[in-house]
Amino acid sequence: MMDPDLGGVRAIYFDLDDTLCGYWDAAKTGLWKTFEYNPVAGRSTQEMLKVWGEEFKKFGAEIGSDHWYPLYCESGEHTRRELMRRVLARVGIDDPDHGLRLSDTYYVERHAALTLFPEAVEVLETLVGLHPLGLITNGPTDIQRQEIEKLQIGRFFQHIFIEGEQRMGKPNPEVMSRAQEAVGVPAEQILMVGNSFRHDVIPAQAAGWKTAWVRRPSDVPPSSKTGLPEEMPEDATPPDLTMTDLRELWSALGMERSARAD
Repeated sequence: MMDPDLGGVRAIYFDLDDTLCGYWDAAKTGLWKTFEYNPVAGRSTQEMLKVWGEEFKKFGAEIGSDHWYPLYCESGEHTRRELMRRVLARVGIDDPDHGLRLSDTYYVERHAALTLFPEAVEVLETLVGLHPLGLITNGPTDIQRQEIEKLQIGRFFQHIFIEGEQRMGKPNPEVMSRAQEAVGVPAEQILMVGNSFRHDVIPAQAAGWKTAWVRRPSDVPPSSKTGLPEEMPEDATPPDLTMTDLRELWSALGMERSARAD
């Protein structure tokens, strides 16, 4: 099978969570430690993890509301604390102090566990000298900025679009429009690299960009019923490239091995 041809690409945008770094791996580690360090009477850690996943899925449908979205954009603290309050309420506990301990522990432990995928820096260091790079990431302003700082990757990106700062996130087409305007090249010469078919691939395709879909076995949220990574919808247009490792971009972009070694 021939490598996909992405040779016309002049600018590349990356997603962050579960594209460059293992967000859900960090979240699962953080949640386990949270309920281990702050046990809920009469409930096992495994039970609480299940409750958290169920409440996370339900609360996620409310985040875009007029009440929660402005708070969410500003800081992850508001929704994180509310979610833990709901988790405790689900098991019949009304204890604000316990809820705060759960929220604060999760915040600390998730952040501590967050790491880049092994090949991420190598790929970014190679590409940054050849193409303008940008970052488009959903999430609250404070959390996404903290992730970028901890991972020390801000130096690679000329343009960074964070949902909290923009007050809108993927798949809103305006996000892609702003990103294209910032980089200043035609749509067909922009590549979007991301793990979410819904939030990365589909809006990039709609904008006329090329797409690279990253699929990793770890990309499974605690709320997943199947325990499997996201599948491509049956009626969807396939991405230009599907990969399990960011280094697959090299051959797709027509980069010679000698150039990568330099």
